[in-house]
Amino acid sequence: MYYNQSMKLLQKKRSKIIYFLLLLAAFLLGGCSSHKEYVSASTTIRDNTPVCLVPVADGITVYGNDLASLDASHTEDGYVMAAWHGEDKPVKLQITGPDYMTYTYDLPSGGYTTFPLSAGDGAYQVGIYENVEGSQYATVFSTDLTVTITNKMGPYLYPNQYIAFTKDSQIVREAQTLVAGAHDDLEAIICIYDYVIANITYDYDKAENVKSGYVPNPDEILALGRGICLDYASVMAGMLRSQQIPTRLEVGYAGDAYHAWISTYVEDQGWVNGMIHFDGKNWSIMDPTFAANAGEKELKSFIGDGKNYVTKYIY
Repeated sequence: MYYNQSMKLLQKKRSKIIYFLLLLAAFLLGGCSSHKEYVSASTTIRDNTPVCLVPVADGITVYGNDLASLDASHTEDGYVMAAWHGEDKPVKLQITGPDYMTYTYDLPSGGYTTFPLSAGDGAYQVGIYENVEGSQYATVFSTDLTVTITNKMGPYLYPNQYIAFTKDSQIVREAQTLVAGAHDDLEAIICIYDYVIANITYDYDKAENVKSGYVPNPDEILALGRGICLDYASVMAGMLRSQQIPTRLEVGYAGDAYHAWISTYVEDQGWVNGMIHFDGKNWSIMDPTFAANAGEKELKSFIGDGKNYVTKYIY
């Protein structure tokens, strides 16, 4: 009897050791992922070479005048580019798409800036307006565009004003390192997600004092290691886009709070709105701000409890 009990204890110990070794092997094979619920079916490492698409204003189709130019040469890729040639003053660009949502951007002086056509195919109106006094703006020019986007993922792979990156960006280099061991896109998403929520903390002071028209600088946020919800979303979206994973930066409401988060496109799954990870059955919300600070009660006053997300704008 004692012998049988000893053998049972030994078998239990062996089972625990085998189980631990299997977990260790899964971790090593799975790259950076801390989400053990997901195990890639692939045995090969995905190509982690960055692909940073470059918007081009090549003058094939241009509207405007001496003060401003709108280059619509590549609307089939889901973007337009605009430039202000006048004196350095506040200038706004507005895009209204077939969904009748109007996006308002600041248009800096100097070279061309990229703006996404987030509403898909259809009729767009684009206008540029210069500040004349106080909060009053005068129309510089306006034009209508009929858009057919043949590169359907283009708006969510190219950089733009809110998701700025190039092949020389630090977020691009960091993303390549992070996904080096990933077997598929979902595992790459998890690698980048885990890094962002572990290395960027919420900046409450910035959240209280941020001004209208704020545009994030992803490399700067990565270096500082802190930011607001728009910063989290911009960093992660830029990293994922550089890895050819279509990503939407979404702005809207989490409960009553104005907020920003991301959604990604996963092969064989389609668009996963607000995805963190797949546990084999369910998707969870992919809000890097909320996940990074979910234990902090103070943050919930800014972004709610992570439920009832309503998208207003997509970048």
